[in-house]
Amino acid sequence: MDTNSFDAIVVGSGMSGGWAAKELTEKGLKTLVLERGRMVKHGEYPTATKDPWDLPYGNRITQEIRQRKPIQTRTGYPTPANEHWFVDDVDHPYVEENHKFDWLRGYHVGGRSLMWARQSYRFGPLDFEANAKEGVGVPWPVTYDEIAPWYDKVEIFAGISGSKEGLYQLPDGHYLPPHDLNCVEQDFKKTLADKMDRKLIIGRCANLTAPLTHDESPQRGTCQARNMCIRGCPYGGYFSSVSATLPSAERTGNMTLLPNQIAYELIYDEKKGRATGVRVIDSETKKQTDYFAKIVFLCASALGSGYIMLNSKSSRFPNGFGNDSGELGHNIMDHNKPGSSSAGVEGYLDVAYTGRRPNGFYIPRYRNVGKDKRDYLRGFGYQGRAQRMNWSRFNDSALIGDDLKKALKEAGPWSLGMTAFGEILPNHDNKMWLAPDNKDKFGLPLLVVDACVRENERKMEKDMLSDAAEMLEAAGYRNVVVKSDQYNVGNSIHESGTARMGDDPKKSVLNKFNQVHACKNVFVTDGSFMPSFGCQNPSLTYMAFTARAVDHAVSESKKGNL
Repeated sequence: MDTNSFDAIVVGSGMSGGWAAKELTEKGLKTLVLERGRMVKHGEYPTATKDPWDLPYGNRITQEIRQRKPIQTRTGYPTPANEHWFVDDVDHPYVEENHKFDWLRGYHVGGRSLMWARQSYRFGPLDFEANAKEGVGVPWPVTYDEIAPWYDKVEIFAGISGSKEGLYQLPDGHYLPPHDLNCVEQDFKKTLADKMDRKLIIGRCANLTAPLTHDESPQRGTCQARNMCIRGCPYGGYFSSVSATLPSAERTGNMTLLPNQIAYELIYDEKKGRATGVRVIDSETKKQTDYFAKIVFLCASALGSGYIMLNSKSSRFPNGFGNDSGELGHNIMDHNKPGSSSAGVEGYLDVAYTGRRPNGFYIPRYRNVGKDKRDYLRGFGYQGRAQRMNWSRFNDSALIGDDLKKALKEAGPWSLGMTAFGEILPNHDNKMWLAPDNKDKFGLPLLVVDACVRENERKMEKDMLSDAAEMLEAAGYRNVVVKSDQYNVGNSIHESGTARMGDDPKKSVLNKFNQVHACKNVFVTDGSFMPSFGCQNPSLTYMAFTARAVDHAVSESKKGNL
């Protein structure tokens, strides 16, 4: 028991888990970090420096990989350059009930912080106040002013590039110099401002455009503009837990990191009314081990942490750990992404660019902002880029020989594309649960997920698609194409809401500090805690709330309240 005891346990080593580990260890707590997947250390990225001709099958997925990863590959995300980061669906199954659900997962140290798109936006008063004003779900128990200092903290440490714009719906933060908009994007920005009173800005991105303003991450260098981030960056040019937070935790000497440990149950002491630790299975040996601590942070992803809590039953919690409200596993949200839009852009052929900018433009939400009122709640934003077409434009060309070689030397014409990300409202019927009679190879019950977009999102989709066409046509672009795709919840890889926070324990699972209402020494700081979702990428918010929760946990522990 002594060798398995720590001051704190963190389950998960991704975006939230890395921050929990960093903050806990830097505050002097001996901390165990449990990761269900394999070890990855900074620099151990097998395809990071490979050229296109070094990748098998022209970087196309094989039928063998599709058979092993039918859900991961149906999304189009995995390629031979990165498929080692995506789980094997055969070994890690789950059940899709009634609707398809794209659960994209990375079981390795660093989790999806190695795979994310690095877009980093704050939620603002518009987002934190929406539920209360509209009577949706439960009110957020925190205000923007309460979380703003924590946004400051994580932005400065992580290194977010961007521009300050003074927008109410998208608060400014602490930024490194922004990437540049290219010539087409600059003109598109002017068109939107002049003709439609809409804003286009450069994306706010966790890629280092300049040296960090602190000396806490000597292992990180500036972005090389290779745009191969999903492979892992040996230069530390973008933020991940492997390149940033976990190295900080390791330097304290207070972190013990154990890979291949599947946490599946919280250990609860009925007499103390507290969790005493976490029960795990070794994924390689299938040996069961109990680890003990005074503080537990669940950072295993919204569905991962929800799974552990649902699987942790006792006489006190017969329906899952902390589930007095009946909301555990419910209110799954993501970002609705019903299609994409693109157009050809004439001219600008005398302008080219160097490097591969790992970022694009962002059109912040403008629907249901200020005087704009629609027949649906909330709104959406667009992410996109303009670029010159590459060699792939000759895939179906009849050119051969010298004519083809000559054509390949010329940069292609310009095009512009963008995709809308819309807010999904919390809904009790978007849910997950466990199938006790259907088990995986570790003897654990399978997760069942049933979530879909509903009436409010369907109404919003019409504007998401028609507005895109309107903007592209206003710019005078040709061959405008707006493609409506079948969207499965989960496909934006922003799933959240399974253990929402709120002031009322009868309607929520966590309090304003991410503590389980019914068990104060357990904190949940991944996407599980979100009561609503905004239309912005959420990772920066997960980081800020994690840092804040650790500060509260350590303070309360010192007072003897945990």
